[in-house]
Amino acid sequence: MDGRDLLAERFEEHRPRLRGVAYRMLGSVSEADDAVQEAWMRLDRDGADGVENFGAWLTTVVARVCLNVLRSRGQRREDPFETHMPDPIVCPESGTDPEREAVLADSVGLALLVVLETLSPAERLAFVLHDMFAVPFEEIAPVIERSPAAARQLASRARRRVRGQAPAPDPDLTRQRDVVDAFFAAARDGDFDALVAVLDPEVVLRSDGGTARTRHTVTFRGARNVAGQAVTFGRFSPFVRPALVNGAAGVVVAANGRPLAVMAFTVTGGRVAAIDVLSDPDRLNRLDLPLLGG
Repeated sequence: MDGRDLLAERFEEHRPRLRGVAYRMLGSVSEADDAVQEAWMRLDRDGADGVENFGAWLTTVVARVCLNVLRSRGQRREDPFETHMPDPIVCPESGTDPEREAVLADSVGLALLVVLETLSPAERLAFVLHDMFAVPFEEIAPVIERSPAAARQLASRARRRVRGQAPAPDPDLTRQRDVVDAFFAAARDGDFDALVAVLDPEVVLRSDGGTARTRHTVTFRGARNVAGQAVTFGRFSPFVRPALVNGAAGVVVAANGRPLAVMAFTVTGGRVAAIDVLSDPDRLNRLDLPLLGG
């Protein structure tokens, strides 16, 4: 085995962590893979002579690539809509496959990724690297060209926003599923009061329908407002298939092998605190979705 093969072997050992970092930074599976591949190309070109901590060095390389993508995205995006749904990672309830598990790692809910989308690139990088991957602020600071103290402040500001807008889900998946099932049972029956009862008073419903379906890109807040919208979900009941969406109880809505929506639920304290819906047909058709039987 020559030097390049050894380098490639070492890189592959770190690929799962690097994909996890990039997915949290970018909210896109394909862009995350591209970022990791760019890191490999740089490593293959320049080598790793003098690198003392190979894993930490690769993490910062991927972080820099992702930061550039976020900044470029911000400059070119002319999206007038408030809600942009990151790529969901959808798995059967029987369990995730190893590749998806590597991306999810400690499980990052879709609601959390939606909030991360609202942060500045520097805030997102500081929060993801420090709070999710325990990278010291002294290593984060050079990436964002700030002092360690400034990096700490950015992460703190991001943390406050995340805590306020993306509550931690209940850890029991069975309990999550029971609540989601109760939600769809009430929607199927058109039972407004039952829907309100299963929803947190401050629940938020976010839907990204894409540019082709602008009227489906909406945000509703409050149990009664969300329940009013959820009553209309009843007609989708025959097409709802339980799934894990970013490691939490969710559903894929599909008919005749065609995906109609992916719905992620954040269940907190036994009630639905957030519903995040991707119904953009173009993006749905590009996702690797299981459970699309007729």
